[in-house]
Amino acid sequence: MSERLRDPQPLLRTRIGSGRGAMEQPNATGDGDVPLTVRFWAALAGTGVLAGLAGIALMRLLDAVARLASGAPAPVVPLLGAGVIGGVGWFLLRRLVPGRSDVDDCVWTGDGRLGVARSTGTAVLSVTVVGLGASLGREAAPKLMGGVAGSLLGGWARLTVPQRRLLVACGAGAGFAAVYDVPLGGALFTAEVLLGAVRLPVVLPALACSSVATLVARLGLPAGPTYPGLPDLPFHPAEVGWALLAGPVIGLVAVGLVRLVAWVSRHQPRGWWALPAPLGAFAVLAAVGLAFPQLYGNGQVIAQLAFTGSAPVLLLAALCVLKPLVTALCLGSGATGGLVTPTLATGAALGGALGAVWSLLWPGAPVGAYALIGAAALLGAAMQAPLAGAALVLELTHGGFDLMVPLVLATALATAVSRWIDGYSIYSARLGPR
Repeated sequence: MSERLRDPQPLLRTRIGSGRGAMEQPNATGDGDVPLTVRFWAALAGTGVLAGLAGIALMRLLDAVARLASGAPAPVVPLLGAGVIGGVGWFLLRRLVPGRSDVDDCVWTGDGRLGVARSTGTAVLSVTVVGLGASLGREAAPKLMGGVAGSLLGGWARLTVPQRRLLVACGAGAGFAAVYDVPLGGALFTAEVLLGAVRLPVVLPALACSSVATLVARLGLPAGPTYPGLPDLPFHPAEVGWALLAGPVIGLVAVGLVRLVAWVSRHQPRGWWALPAPLGAFAVLAAVGLAFPQLYGNGQVIAQLAFTGSAPVLLLAALCVLKPLVTALCLGSGATGGLVTPTLATGAALGGALGAVWSLLWPGAPVGAYALIGAAALLGAAMQAPLAGAALVLELTHGGFDLMVPLVLATALATAVSRWIDGYSIYSARLGPR
């Protein structure tokens, strides 16, 4: 046959001299039930623009709230305010506003439709409580609103359900990419986590949407690493030995972390108990934070301390235990927020603590190198997405490229161990019953 069996058909319709087909390369597949039509690409471009604009708006809100919180007489006050605002807000949203506001469930089991009002309210509440000091990540809100953009434009363009799911997933990854300036990490998050397929009909729209959103977001948000000022982290053979031993340990920690997320998600308060629960959880966080102020917020302070090697080993050891506990406490109260940066911070603290002990046996590598490797390994294992985990850490820090071999090795081992033992991720563990 002279025609290439692919949908859409290529411009060159004859095979090369060997007679072999282009689709014998497994990722170079046809579009399948998600045709990448002109209408889809137009909706994708619009989704990227809207995701970038939503990212700007949400981060401006978060910065304004954070500035307001910084003027409080004590950090306890903003957190108690977050408990009141979040408790009342989420209680009313869940009781009075219909619609779906979970991107993961929408893409995996839904029809690609998200409730605009409920999702917008959820996103605004999420960044508000994070700005006030809640131990949750800021990426949940832009991820959700990027998905909403895809849902809206997919409906207006009259796309099919499979096309709309792909568009929502691309929008969610693009929202993530926009606020952290991580276009590659956002695209891999879309492909690896939300769609589970690293093939051209998925990767191409994911990359396009994330790059458009990141470019738009740079009009209103600063570009550059989230964790700046890392020292030089050169390769050292000790890091490979550590990765071989620490990778499986970090995989075990990831299993425990994911199971903790699953447990608190399943046992969130119901009925009228949902109203005061965030206040109680944030009050506990405020009290613990008096002794460990690094626990306030999404974990950026913890990761920065670990990456720069400027924290005592005992402090890192304490933080790698306390951070997931207070994050689970916030999540279990019914609060909505991200888990990427808290997980990354936990991995950085764990890697730094384990690395400091390893340096007593095999000196030569800085503690910050072990922290960076640990962050990628725990993030990749907890998301069940080693490519996205490694890419996100490298993009968020703009460093660590000399550590690529031990970083990838530890991430692969941690993900393999967590998959072998359990297989859930911080996203699948949060899904409610069918």
